[in-house]
Amino acid sequence: MAVLATISLTACSEQSKVGFLPTERGTTDNADQVMDLWIGSWIAALSVGLVVWGLMLWCMVAYRRRKNETGYPRQLAYNAPLEIFYTIVPIALIVSLFFFSFRAQTAITDRFDDPDVKIQVYGKQWAWDFNYLDEDVHYQGVQAHLTGEPGVEETLPTLYLPADSKVELEISSRDVIHSFWVPAFLEKIDMVPGRTNYMSFTTGREGTFAGKCAELCGEYHSEMLFNVSVVSKDEYNAQIQKLRDEGNTGIIGDEYNRNPNLNATSNN
Repeated sequence: MAVLATISLTACSEQSKVGFLPTERGTTDNADQVMDLWIGSWIAALSVGLVVWGLMLWCMVAYRRRKNETGYPRQLAYNAPLEIFYTIVPIALIVSLFFFSFRAQTAITDRFDDPDVKIQVYGKQWAWDFNYLDEDVHYQGVQAHLTGEPGVEETLPTLYLPADSKVELEISSRDVIHSFWVPAFLEKIDMVPGRTNYMSFTTGREGTFAGKCAELCGEYHSEMLFNVSVVSKDEYNAQIQKLRDEGNTGIIGDEYNRNPNLNATSNN
């Protein structure tokens, strides 16, 4: 009764509606797809669990040893309908989960033919560089220093994105393997030296979302943090103009990579 009461009470909470994930609906279109897949998988798993628990309880009650009974109950060699049922149902569940997972993965990894915004993201020990390719401006991040005092979050490198826009991020690394992760986006992608990965999504609601490197990349890995600010298009244009006024014009490319052997290796 306590378990059922707890489940019933938490089922109406805002956290349960998003599957206890660290986000909200409308953050990005990919986040919504991941959320739907996650919640649907849990519903299927709990449904199977309830059926199995019910059958176990029914067997315990229906086939329990009665008073004055001795010995074992009558043994059955097999039950063809039951065995067919127990074979078909798991296969159907696996095929269904594979179908929905493949559909969500395909939609998430597909790139846009004509994105509204293209940004190149470089991870480096232990900060971030952002090239706004369409506007020909850039931002060079500096490593954060966590002192425990308020206000440090405002000094973190910040990636600006316009709301309600198709965004494509080109993900690369300047030195070692990093990982670009924004928990609220429910999406994470590796940053491998000498390789470019892509992340495509449509932004939704405005807000500031914490990001971090999710790959152990050295001594100050814990301080390799950044923010993503999804703002109105006017505010986005104002931020681009601010970078231009500060002299951050042009693109900072692979020439700033720390490992000089990468280009030599790729050319051989």
